[in-house]
Amino acid sequence: MIRTTVGLRPHRDAGFVLRADKLDDKLLVHNYGHGGAGMSLAWGTGLMAAEFATAHQSRQAAVIGCGSVGLTCARQLQRRGFAVTIYAAAVPPNVTSNMSLAGFTPSSGLVVTDRRTPEWDAQYRRAYDIAYRQLQLMAGNPIFGVSWLDNFTLTDQLPAPPPPNPERPPLPDGAETERELFGPGEHPFDTKYAIRSPQIRIEPSIYLEALMRDVVLFGGRIVVRRFDTPRDLTSLDEPIVINCTGLGARDLFGDQELVPLKGQLTVMVPQPEVQYHTNGGLHTPPPPGSLGIHMMARRDGIVLGGTSQRGIWTLEPDEDERRRVVESHIAVFSAMKTAHTA
Repeated sequence: MIRTTVGLRPHRDAGFVLRADKLDDKLLVHNYGHGGAGMSLAWGTGLMAAEFATAHQSRQAAVIGCGSVGLTCARQLQRRGFAVTIYAAAVPPNVTSNMSLAGFTPSSGLVVTDRRTPEWDAQYRRAYDIAYRQLQLMAGNPIFGVSWLDNFTLTDQLPAPPPPNPERPPLPDGAETERELFGPGEHPFDTKYAIRSPQIRIEPSIYLEALMRDVVLFGGRIVVRRFDTPRDLTSLDEPIVINCTGLGARDLFGDQELVPLKGQLTVMVPQPEVQYHTNGGLHTPPPPGSLGIHMMARRDGIVLGGTSQRGIWTLEPDEDERRRVVESHIAVFSAMKTAHTA
């Protein structure tokens, strides 16, 4: 193990907030609360936030927050002719986005069953379409750290079409990639079945640095500054303010619906020969409140995860969770070797 990282996903039971308000004489656009889907949806909600801004006569905008949501929003504004300054208390590599697994997980930790509305669903579907298309265009260019990777879902149950899940917003038509089912004896894992499907991988340390470079390259500024109250924002010169503060919106704007979903990743030494992603692989169900287990190969390491702890604010690693995730992966890959050589 080379490191364990902790990040607090900004979850709202009612899903992300994307709307325009007024703050004295400023246009205030909210774009926050993406749960574990921020890296996936940010290009989409960023474009929609920029559309709110284009209704204003000014072309000067302040973006508050420098994670994936803030950086992509800044780029979408720049593409529409805005002069942009990002103000943030922290910048990469010290933002929550740096702590994410960052597969394309557009519904992860995003919304709860009975809080969705038709209006929100429409926003979600459009954000998904925009973001998925943008990430596909970036895939393969090494400067962005976005690429396609085979994902293997490991299970003992014969896969069947999943039943409707009201906690997952409906995906647009054509959103699912093709899946290939391998039965017993057709794959090297210890489970009965393995399902292979292509998935977009985002490598945060590369991706976020590239976005910051692009913001500056296209004339933007990044200023390290903290805001404690909405009144502090009125001192800014920019007449348009885009709130991309994630979990910070709880204190800054009093959104008490925001709660953290604590995530934790343990990173092993990189193995360039490993170029795939796994989900599951154990023969027993995951413990309550767990995401099961998953592994993603990245250039900065082999990343092991599976933690989602609602309402936990501490950034200290949970040793029990680290042990569970690491030992579970040892079991999966030790069994894989045994199955392969048997």
